[in-house]
Amino acid sequence: MTSFDVIVVGGGHAGVEAANAASRAGARALLLTSNIETVGQMSCNPAIGGIAKGTVVREIDAMGGLMGRAADRATIQFRMLNLSKGPAVWAPRAQCDRGLYRRAIRSLLEEQSNLLVRQGTVATLMFSGNTVEGVNTTDGQSLFAPAVVLAAGTFLRGKMFVGLDGAIEGGRSGDPPANELADQLREAGLRVERFKTGTPPRVDGRTVDYERVEEQVGTMPEYRFSHFERTERPDQKSCWITWAGGEAKEIIERHINESALFGGVIGGRGPRYCPSIEDKVVRFPDAERHQVFLEPEGLHTTELYVNGLSTSLPAAVQLQFLQAVPGLERVRMTRCGYAIEYDYYPPEQLRASMELKSIEGLYLAGQVNGTTGYEEAGAQGLIAGLNATHRTQGLEPVTLSREQAYSGVLIDDLVTRGVDEPYRLFTSRAEFRLLLRQDNAIERLSEKAASWGVLGESEKKRAAGKVESTKKLMSVAERALARPSEINPILRDAGENGLSEPQRVCELVRRPGLSLRTLLEHTMEELPEVDDEAWTTAEIELKYSGYMKRERDSVRQLEDMAAFRLPDEIDYLEIASICTEAREKLNRIRPESLAQAGRIPGVSPSDLQNLVVEVTKLRRRQAT
Repeated sequence: MTSFDVIVVGGGHAGVEAANAASRAGARALLLTSNIETVGQMSCNPAIGGIAKGTVVREIDAMGGLMGRAADRATIQFRMLNLSKGPAVWAPRAQCDRGLYRRAIRSLLEEQSNLLVRQGTVATLMFSGNTVEGVNTTDGQSLFAPAVVLAAGTFLRGKMFVGLDGAIEGGRSGDPPANELADQLREAGLRVERFKTGTPPRVDGRTVDYERVEEQVGTMPEYRFSHFERTERPDQKSCWITWAGGEAKEIIERHINESALFGGVIGGRGPRYCPSIEDKVVRFPDAERHQVFLEPEGLHTTELYVNGLSTSLPAAVQLQFLQAVPGLERVRMTRCGYAIEYDYYPPEQLRASMELKSIEGLYLAGQVNGTTGYEEAGAQGLIAGLNATHRTQGLEPVTLSREQAYSGVLIDDLVTRGVDEPYRLFTSRAEFRLLLRQDNAIERLSEKAASWGVLGESEKKRAAGKVESTKKLMSVAERALARPSEINPILRDAGENGLSEPQRVCELVRRPGLSLRTLLEHTMEELPEVDDEAWTTAEIELKYSGYMKRERDSVRQLEDMAAFRLPDEIDYLEIASICTEAREKLNRIRPESLAQAGRIPGVSPSDLQNLVVEVTKLRRRQAT
């Protein structure tokens, strides 16, 4: 009998993070993928990071994950978004070489001695009652494990569409779907819905008129996603910007009924925040033009990814509207875009550990939970892989709260609120944005990661050093005095009023336009030796200390509500003091804490008060 501690099904971004986390935490893990050559494949946009997403990448890295390390090895253009704003809202984004990224992921996985990456397609899961026992493969093998992470992406009854001339079954271009597994999960009683996503055409960069497009160059060459490695960047390339205007819109409008989405052959709902060009034209009829980014696929190819023109129109129509875009008049299309429709499982069926409520030992991560995006998938996979391992080790589940990480916001939104369209993470979804920054991920999460056993000794040392450097700088700033004679010229240059008496640097740095480094350079004989990121974190913590105190006060109130646990056996439908809508939603979602119950739409403050009373009564009855 072939057995493992944890089996991960799927080699996409959720699957690789799950397998890596499981093996780092001590599990004998198996990563099963239908094609071993596509492990870590960037199936859509060859980019990592962005608004909120870049912070998630840093969180994954702080918890021992792979995404940041692989992105650093594959970055061919880096940009820090929101540079015109304060560093508290900076957002890192890397354009990557597809091949380099995929090879980096494979190499990083193979560093884990207790992880086996194996090619094979899962036909069905094995169950004993309502507990998972392993998987059966299409080549007739039975592989046993007490915990399975399902990270099948868009492969569950996946269908691809280009125009109206029939769907092609598959989870991705060139890869077959997993229909038997999808049918089994439906028969097991899971609630199943359909979503749709898509990808744009690719073009030959040699046929672009670069005189008619705007060049976009990279920024901040010293930045790295990973806290633990500093790899040399590959050669850097530019991206390019153009616009799909009136002529392209007219072509799309003329052929709109030939689109799989608008022609009625797709029933699933698509992502609001990454819509197809047909969606944009229909939903925003008054928009004169839509931005298009031409992004390199890699260093050793001329192929460009046409970001902003995702479509399911026929291939001939795609070429027509491409050639209506300035700079692309003579472009050659190398691959046409397509839409894909697939099964997902509404995530209210999950616990915060990513384990299904109805099937013990079965964890779901990534697009099967109704999300979109590599980063969202990676964060779910990491938590699912850790919890699958903890289950086998008899340990308590690992969870992240909303105040600890964007990854916690993501998972809590999924299991508490569910999804009605593919979920994409934004900063606006988090209540504590000032505390959840890309620069302080290591301070927020490295201690937890070390306690979970997913950081090596050198990584723990590196993390502790960064945390200590930030504390050291803040302590220095609290002690250092800026004297008028030394600092007033700097203040005048920054448009600030001068000092009449000495002031502590920690207070002075709160003024706009003043940096911590500059102030200490003029008040100290020798600066502390710390890395640039410690300077950034310390300055933000000092500059926004008043706002952060208010956020931390709110966090403590939320922690008190989270500490009020709700018993599994409570029958919400019998609580007459709670309104009918709240009873039904509480019974369906079955929140784990009062804080989670309070985030369910339709549950009012009075419902929460009555719930506390009923739970308190229940506990008293159980105690007697």
